[in-house]
Amino acid sequence: MTTDISPRPLRLGIAGLGTVGTGLVKIVQEHAPLLASRAGRPIEIVAVSARAKAKNRGVDLSAYAWEDDPVALAGRADIDVFVELMGGSDGPARRATETAIAAGKDVVTANKALLALHGQALATAAEAAGKVIRFEAAVAGGIPVVKALTEGLAGNEISRVMGVMNGTCNYILTRMESAGLPYETVFQEASDLGYLEADPNLDVGGIDAGHKLALLAAIAFGTQVDFDAVELEGIGSITIEDIRQAADMGYKIKLLGVAQMTGRGLEQRMSPCLVPETSPLGQLQGGTNMVVLEGDAVGQIVLRGAGAGSGPTASAVMADIMDIARGYRVPTFGQPAANLRQARAARAAVAAPYYLRMQLLDKPGALAKVARVLGEAGISIDRMRQYSHEDVAAPVLIVTHKTTRTALEEALVGFEETGVMAGPPVAIRIEAV
Repeated sequence: MTTDISPRPLRLGIAGLGTVGTGLVKIVQEHAPLLASRAGRPIEIVAVSARAKAKNRGVDLSAYAWEDDPVALAGRADIDVFVELMGGSDGPARRATETAIAAGKDVVTANKALLALHGQALATAAEAAGKVIRFEAAVAGGIPVVKALTEGLAGNEISRVMGVMNGTCNYILTRMESAGLPYETVFQEASDLGYLEADPNLDVGGIDAGHKLALLAAIAFGTQVDFDAVELEGIGSITIEDIRQAADMGYKIKLLGVAQMTGRGLEQRMSPCLVPETSPLGQLQGGTNMVVLEGDAVGQIVLRGAGAGSGPTASAVMADIMDIARGYRVPTFGQPAANLRQARAARAAVAAPYYLRMQLLDKPGALAKVARVLGEAGISIDRMRQYSHEDVAAPVLIVTHKTTRTALEEALVGFEETGVMAGPPVAIRIEAV
């Protein structure tokens, strides 16, 4: 990190005037004296760009130059920092960011998809030009998790990063539980409230949160961003029965991201997991995000806060701008891009207990056949619960002792051959927190 403070105003060009962009404009306009005092220099907006100039955004933009083309904005000689708030992994966002770097601008972005897919190339280009890319707002909204990893925990060897990184999914799961509603009903409710992306699968399919996890993993473990190596599983298959019966056994279901370096390589997964209901993650409600960081010196750090929204996300963007204004210059992923290594991807390498839910036909010896399949796969049973039933199938829950994903998949195949299953079993990993 170097320090290079100048009394000259830091001049911003903002591309994208949605909720985050307008939130940023409001912060600059409403807190100009405070920002200047804290940064040691004024922060000024010089020019802006968005799709429609005439749209009423609730903020006064008359003092700023307007560019229809964000790429033209990125190349303007009178800006120091290009603030990219358009979104999208390619197209105008990528072209404008590359243009800004080539033109000698620092970049602040909230675009997780752009960095998850092109972060290594962009970081390499920026550092070669002596510029920085800052992206606090791209991960967990207002939670300063990027700063925590790159600065506050820089003296730690990180063992694990995990968390709830998509507020929409957490809202859906907690709403299902509190209201006793099925997934389809709450999904539509979230859509009607405007919580879902234009492509809902970005949220409920785990893609949005997977982008965030890939970025945190790169910082935590000194590796090149590798979103393609993230195992993704969304929440669409979670039923109200899973939520109720997991709760009956002392667990909550969360869409949980986990990254950890193992002897077999870097494990990155975003999938529904069970966590103890008494844990901080288990108690997380609504659209809030939570990230848990584990380091060898500091132990476990829990960061909780708003993961989206105009104010929290704009606050994170402003924090990056303030660092640049103060002269703090940190490599994009915490260390020079040239030093980031390619990690070998490991698929669920760490053993864990699993929750199994199945419907067993009312046949003699059904439970014994299930137990035999588990035993042959080397999986032992920790707890088992059978519920009363009125039809031909009985609900059965099993919590296993720690096992590998390979052994579990062997057991799932074996279940199909027993002839006692009324439908495919559900298997959900139980994460220690």
